Amino acid sequence: MNRINTLFKQKQGSILSVYFTAGFPETDSTLDVIAELSRQGIDMIEIGIPFSDPMADGPLIQQSSQQALNKGMSLKLLFKQLEKVREITDIPLILMGYINPVLQFGFEAFCRQAKACGIDGFIIPDLPLAEYLKEFEPLAKKYELENILLISPETPEERIRMIDAHSRGFIYMVSSASTTGPQTAFDEAKEQYFKRIQAMKLKNPCLIGFGISNKATFDSACRHAAGAIVGSAFIRCQQASSNTKEAVSQLLEILESKQK
Repeated sequence: MNRINTLFKQKQGSILSVYFTAGFPETDSTLDVIAELSRQGIDMIEIGIPFSDPMADGPLIQQSSQQALNKGMSLKLLFKQLEKVREITDIPLILMGYINPVLQFGFEAFCRQAKACGIDGFIIPDLPLAEYLKEFEPLAKKYELENILLISPETPEERIRMIDAHSRGFIYMVSSASTTGPQTAFDEAKEQYFKRIQAMKLKNPCLIGFGISNKATFDSACRHAAGAIVGSAFIRCQQASSNTKEAVSQLLEILESKQK
């Protein structure tokens, strides 16, 4: 069974997935970040593939991505760094990136390399569902990779049902139509959106992302979904800390309710 599915089978709630940008803060820090997140009890990790035009990401992740690119980070180098990642952790690992660099690398080559490194799935926000189903789903299945699909408050129910039908692993539930970035609390409209999706009784579990940056937002996500995805908040901790151990500890202190 894929590690993602195993996680959701074994843990029913309060799942914490953390996103970080590969090659940030230093080009060779990728494995160090993964090892420390895993050591401090993070349930799942999203490894961000740096891209020059990350349209769904807010300023913090954009800056980290550009810094990584400026220092020479690439998808080819990332796969080289990940060759021995399964020697340091057994938690689910997901690659998150945009379709342009994946197509330049070659979609099947991307899947093959990911499988060889022990990656469990991928998130490509700008890959249209229809195109994925027509062109790429057979390759994802061939290499046993889960394609994590996104929904937002603007996604119609019919499309949500379609996404649920074609999803394996979990559904990435975007909290708002804006880019990633911290929020102090979720407003009533977002809470109602969370409740609406919860009431749909989808077959796949959901994780809520975009805006998870403190105890209030993390707890809200855990009330309405299987857990949360944190990205910008961790990047900010990395920027404010002198080392990775300190950054992860700081993130867990900010979220408070997550047990170390």
